[in-house]
Amino acid sequence: METSFDKLGLNLNLIEALKKEHIINATGIQCKAIPLILENRDIIGQSQTGSGKTLAYLLPIFEKINSDKREMQVIILAPTHELVIQIDNQIKLLSTNSEIPVTSTTIIGEVNIKRQIEKLKEKPHIIVGSPGRILELIKLKKISAHTIKTIVIDEGDRLLDEKNLPTIKDVIKTTMRDRQLMIFSATINEATLNVGKNLMKNAEVIKIEDTQLVNPQITHLYLTAEQRDKIEVLRKLIHAAKPEKAIVFINKSEETQMTTLKLQYHHIKAYGIFGNATKEERKKALEGFRSGKYNVLVASDLAARGLDIKGVTHIFNLDLPEDSKEYLHRVGRTGRAEKYGTAISIVTKKEEFLIKKYENQFKIKIEAKEIYKGEILTPGMGRPTTTSNIKKSTKSNIKNGFKNSSYYKSKK
Repeated sequence: METSFDKLGLNLNLIEALKKEHIINATGIQCKAIPLILENRDIIGQSQTGSGKTLAYLLPIFEKINSDKREMQVIILAPTHELVIQIDNQIKLLSTNSEIPVTSTTIIGEVNIKRQIEKLKEKPHIIVGSPGRILELIKLKKISAHTIKTIVIDEGDRLLDEKNLPTIKDVIKTTMRDRQLMIFSATINEATLNVGKNLMKNAEVIKIEDTQLVNPQITHLYLTAEQRDKIEVLRKLIHAAKPEKAIVFINKSEETQMTTLKLQYHHIKAYGIFGNATKEERKKALEGFRSGKYNVLVASDLAARGLDIKGVTHIFNLDLPEDSKEYLHRVGRTGRAEKYGTAISIVTKKEEFLIKKYENQFKIKIEAKEIYKGEILTPGMGRPTTTSNIKKSTKSNIKNGFKNSSYYKSKK
C-alpha cells in the first residue's frame, strides 16, 4: 500500500518540492523513519540501495531546522567525496524547490582548509563532510559543536568500522548530550548494529526487509576471459551493448587511469574517478557523466557507495568483489526508477566460484554469455542478447522468485 508524504506530518512546501522531482509517495524507509525523526528519536535505519534513505533523514531535518537562526545545527557524515557532494546537492535542490532557506556546505579532506573556514563563517545550517576534516575544524573551533542538534552517519557500515569509529566517537563527544543521532546504510551487520546502539540512547532500529535484496529489474550476465584479455573483452562488450550510461568497476583504484586510457584509445567516451583526484576533478567527472559528455565512468568501490546518477543502463565488473555486499552496492547503480538495468561481470575461471556465491546468496541467476562478431551470445545457442531477450531473461528470473517485479505484474 502506497503512503503519500502529506500523511507523514511534513510541511506542505516540502511536499510540493518533492512533486517537482516527481516524487509523490514515500518509500518503506521514509514511512517508518520520518515520524520517529520528527519525535527526536535516535534511529538506526537499514534499507536497500536506491530506497530513498537520503530523503528519509533530510525531510524531517528540514522540518526541524530553525532557518531563522544563523547557526550550525546539523552534521551529516559520509565516507566518500562523491556521497558528500551528492547529499549537499539534494539539500540545495530541496531548499530551492521548497523555498525553505536552509543553507549547507561541504567539508572534505584534501581540500584547502582556509576556503572551508571562510565558508563556515557564514554559519550554514547543515555541514556535510568527511569525519576527519570535520573533527579537525571542530578542534579549531571553526565548527560550533555546541549548537549541533542532529548528527547523521550515512553509510554506517563503513563509518563505524574499526578504522573510522574512533574519529566518529570523537565528533559525537564534542556535541551536547541531548543531540539526536541517526545511522543509515544499505547493509548493517550485527557488529555495526551493536556499535550503533552503544553510541545512542534507546535506539530505534528500522529494517526494511526486502523479499529480494537485488532489484528484479536488473539482468545479471557474466563472461569468462583470461586476466590479460579482460579490458579487450570489456571494449567489445561496450561496443556490443551500446550503453547510454555505464559504470565500470575495478578493485584497485590505482588501475583506474590505465583502464580509462585504454578505453579512450578505442574511442570510447570514458572518464575515471581516481583515488587521489581533487574535488574539482571528481566534480568534472560526475558532471560530465551526468550530462552525457562521457557515457562510461570507471571507478573503484569507493565511488559505488551512495553514487546516485539517473539513467545508468549498464554496470560492468572488470573485477569481482569478494565481499558479496559490494556486488549489491555496484549493481544497485542501475535499474532505478522502474527502469531495466544490466550488470555484466568479466571473470577468470578462478573467479567463477564468486558467481555461484552471489547466485546462492541473493537468489539470482547470473547467465553465462560470450561475445562473437560484435554480438553478446548465449554459449552454444548462437542467439544474440537483444533488449527483448533481456526482458525475457528478467521474466524467467521472476518465475524463480521475483514475484514483485512491475514487469511481471504488467504481463499477468
